Amino acid sequence: MDLLALRYFQTVARLEHVGRAAEKLRVAQPSLSRTLARLENELGVPLFDRHGRRIRLNRFGTAFLRRVDRALAELDDARQELDDAAGLERGTVTVAAESLLALTDPLRTFVPGHPLVDVRLSQASAEGMTEKLRSGDVDLCISSQPLAGNDIRSRVLLDEQVFLCVPSGHRLAGRGHVGLADLEGEPFLTTRPGYWQRALVERLFAKAGLELHIVCEGDEAAVLFQLIDAGLGLALVPSLGLRPETSQTVVWLDVDDPDCRRVLSVAWREDTYLSAAAQRFRDHVVEHFHARPGPGRGDRGPDRAYGLSVTL
Repeated sequence: MDLLALRYFQTVARLEHVGRAAEKLRVAQPSLSRTLARLENELGVPLFDRHGRRIRLNRFGTAFLRRVDRALAELDDARQELDDAAGLERGTVTVAAESLLALTDPLRTFVPGHPLVDVRLSQASAEGMTEKLRSGDVDLCISSQPLAGNDIRSRVLLDEQVFLCVPSGHRLAGRGHVGLADLEGEPFLTTRPGYWQRALVERLFAKAGLELHIVCEGDEAAVLFQLIDAGLGLALVPSLGLRPETSQTVVWLDVDDPDCRRVLSVAWREDTYLSAAAQRFRDHVVEHFHARPGPGRGDRGPDRAYGLSVTL
């Protein structure tokens, strides 16, 4: 039993598809199948149930995967710890976030000062980020929702107000602030289920006993203000998005509900080794957000129209 066979098994077990695993591992599918067969022969039990081209982990494979994940994670941590102990100013940091736009400013100041650190980003829902942390696919997560798990630790980056953005000619545009009852029947632009904007608007509407009318689900945050300005609908946007950098104009309104806020946090697993590079990036992100102006960010007057670019 060698490490290569274990890594091959781990990838196939997670994907439960030999073809996709071969593509990810960049090996020939017949070679991968032979390696799995040798591993099963050595263990003396089948690890997968096979139904034609489909495979599923069986009870032996599920039990073996738990041990393999732990063993390989320990070896990876050991190698990274030795690199850190040797003082090597290099490494890889893997980060998942609900929206990558929240990382653009921290990256702008981190990357030039750490040219040998390879930063890799991915986008995921809160559930997806939890899975990525537990599987070891990422070191850190930037989340606006709590990530479940006793072994997951987090630190708040900011606690900010979330505004309602409406077109400049909307019936509510001159109000300055609105109650949830004012939003009944209004069309809303939001994200797919699993992301914080969707969770927030659903929670607020449910609390108020209102029916939520969604006209757009999407992940393209950069186009949100253009859609609002076009009159397609309204949206909840965090104050971090208040930036006068583009020509689009929408009106920002206070929502008369104390729960209309977003808490952004950085999360990591406490029970695994966090590389020096990942620690440096985590600390840099914390310092970046804590150095920003005080909470709220609503002091510019939400009843005014702004030209802005969005950071969600």
